Amino acid sequence: MNQRRVLVVEDEPTIAQSVAARLRGEGYLVDIAGDGPSAVAAAAAYPPDIVVLDVMLPGFDGLEVCRRIQADRPVPVLMVTARGDETDMLIGLGVGADDYLTKPFSMRELAARVAVLLRRVDRAASVGPRQLGPLRINAAERRVFLEDTEVHLTPTEFDLLSSLATRPRAVHSREQLLSTVWGWSDAFASRTVDSHIKSLRRKIGAELIRTVHGVGYALEVPR
Repeated sequence: MNQRRVLVVEDEPTIAQSVAARLRGEGYLVDIAGDGPSAVAAAAAYPPDIVVLDVMLPGFDGLEVCRRIQADRPVPVLMVTARGDETDMLIGLGVGADDYLTKPFSMRELAARVAVLLRRVDRAASVGPRQLGPLRINAAERRVFLEDTEVHLTPTEFDLLSSLATRPRAVHSREQLLSTVWGWSDAFASRTVDSHIKSLRRKIGAELIRTVHGVGYALEVPR
């Protein structure tokens, strides 16, 4: 497998260099950007396999960086912030971030989160194309079509849909989805699942995802 490329977007040089050093030690190629415009330019010039993205940046913030990068092509994004506010987390997830890490964090945890996100991409690519009612899911190409129209999904939205599609019509609990898609479990993080489900419904149609209150969600497609 080719060496994976990570784009680290952080305006504090000491933190940026520490993160880059740890990730290089894990075997990744690492590029660094210190503000919003240079981050978008770096992502275009050297397409990353994953982005570690600080929220507070000069130029324009990490949320706008995430929007612009995801508009070009889906790529896993791990957002990092000094603020632990739940609203910030939900906004970040809503614009296409896949995971969220609050400062201060350990380099070990950051490296583990990066590895989990990349494994999710690899795992989804190993599954063959599937036709489920109006949905066609091509895991190898990470593309989804609704009827004949391609639907642009973020990496986490794609993985969430793929997880629901493993057992169509069956109910998947929030805890199961957290474990399968994100690779971790946390009671607070159930809001993460809800946020991504809401976004996924906007893109593929609310009628295709059924809510089982107090339990979880199911992909509703014809038998």
